[in-house]
Amino acid sequence: MNPNIPSIDQLKELGLPAPVSYAPQTWGWWVLLGLLVVAVLLVSARRVWQWRRDRYRREALVRLAELQRRSDDLNALRELPELLKRVALSIPSPTWNAKPVGPGLLAKAPVQPTLILNVRAASRASPLPQGIGALGGKEWQAFLQRHSSKPLPADFSQQLAQLAYAPDATLRALPAEHRQQLFDTCKLWVEHHHVAA
Repeated sequence: MNPNIPSIDQLKELGLPAPVSYAPQTWGWWVLLGLLVVAVLLVSARRVWQWRRDRYRREALVRLAELQRRSDDLNALRELPELLKRVALSIPSPTWNAKPVGPGLLAKAPVQPTLILNVRAASRASPLPQGIGALGGKEWQAFLQRHSSKPLPADFSQQLAQLAYAPDATLRALPAEHRQQLFDTCKLWVEHHHVAA
C-alpha cells in the first residue's frame, strides 16, 4: 500500500456560510410589506362593511325562501309585495335620512340597513324614506327597474298589485309556473338590486 494516501481521519469539515435572513434587507421591501398589510386591512374592512350593510338583504332572502316553501298558501303570495316594499324601504342611502338643521346644513341620522319585518314597528321607527312607501303603479315599476341590475317583466308592479289586492279566487287560479316565476323574479330583485351607499 501507498503510505501517502490520506486517511479519512485527516478530513476536516468545511465551514458553513452564515445563514441567510428572510427579513427584507432594504427599506423598499419594508414599505412594500407595509402597503400590503394596509391593503389587506382595507379590503377586509370593506368586506365586513358590505356584509353588515347587506344584512337586510340576507333576512329578506330567508323570508322569501320561507314564503316560497309554502307557495300554495294565499298568505304567502300576498306577502310578496309587502316584502319587496320593506326591502326597498331598507335599502341604505345617504340622502334618505337627511334632515335640515340650519341654513344650508344637513344632519344625517344613522342609516339602519336592517329589514323591518314588523309592519307596526315600521310606523314607529326612525325616519324612513316615505316616498318609497307611497310608490305604486308605474312609479313603483320604475323604481324596481332602476334599482335592478337584471331586466324585470314590464308588468311586474301590476303582478305585485294583483297579489296584494286580487280576490282569493283569482290567486287560487294562478298556475304553479306563474307563481314560481313571481318568486324567482322577487328573489332576483332582492339578490341583485343596487345599493347607493
